Amino acid sequence: MKVLEFCAEEASPRADVFFSEKSGLTRSAVKKLAEEGRLFVGGAAAKASQGVKAGDTVRAEIPDPQPIDARPEDIPLDIVYEDAHLAVVNKPQGMTVHAGNGNREGTLVNALLFRLDSLSGINGKIRPGIVHRIDKDTSGLLVVAKNDGAHLSLSEQIKEKSCKREYLALLEGVLKEDTGRIVTQIGRDKKDRLKMAVLPAGEGRRAETEFFAEERFAKNTLARFSLKTGRTHQIRVHAKYLGHPVVGDPVYGFKNQRFSLNGQLLHAFRLEFFHPVTGERMSFTAPLPDYFERVLRLLRNTERKN
Repeated sequence: MKVLEFCAEEASPRADVFFSEKSGLTRSAVKKLAEEGRLFVGGAAAKASQGVKAGDTVRAEIPDPQPIDARPEDIPLDIVYEDAHLAVVNKPQGMTVHAGNGNREGTLVNALLFRLDSLSGINGKIRPGIVHRIDKDTSGLLVVAKNDGAHLSLSEQIKEKSCKREYLALLEGVLKEDTGRIVTQIGRDKKDRLKMAVLPAGEGRRAETEFFAEERFAKNTLARFSLKTGRTHQIRVHAKYLGHPVVGDPVYGFKNQRFSLNGQLLHAFRLEFFHPVTGERMSFTAPLPDYFERVLRLLRNTERKN
């Protein structure tokens, strides 16, 4: 068993939210620790929903990792960078990051277990090494932790916004603004719990995204998005909120699509962070996938505006 402990510099409405953001553990994992009597606020066992005051010490006892459920699979994987502490992977469209909802095979985790010599155990036996995620039908870069120290450092960088994550997306319609910032609350859609939605003030969790119009066409815009927070489906939800959903998005996009696609044209093309051991600033880029480039070539040949 190991113990993680953090001191709250400011108040937080929920202990599970505070500890999740500090530790890199998922909220569901922190909730499970609370249910097992392993989460403490100010030295006393706490519920996940308990508030945290400024100056409180929040501690969790994390049991030793159980054997990993997912099995290694020899799946082709584009490893952009690897050392003893982390790896950067260019995930293809159509690959789920980790098991869930009955999906136990063919995931990024299955591939990582085969390709890498170690993975962090902070997120348990289902999500070893996973510091952050991108959607199944979104392609691009993500960083994987090979040990718990690297995992904690990378999670903290994401929370403190020193980790830079940028995406390219083809949007429906023509963006009028050259640049802008979207700040909303995002949470589960009240009518469809499988979807996320922009919610009224006081509900959901704060979500912030910057956007930049990179190239305009007659009916579309190639846009760059910079994540300031990391909510589920954040860019896709914010693009819809702008009135310009991502082309090919089967959940938040237009019902009638112009192009024959297998998912949204959304690609995590740039990733920057500080190495958790050396402190070196590291920067990686991944080219757009062929299917994304094919659509852009078609638009540039027929509908380019600027």
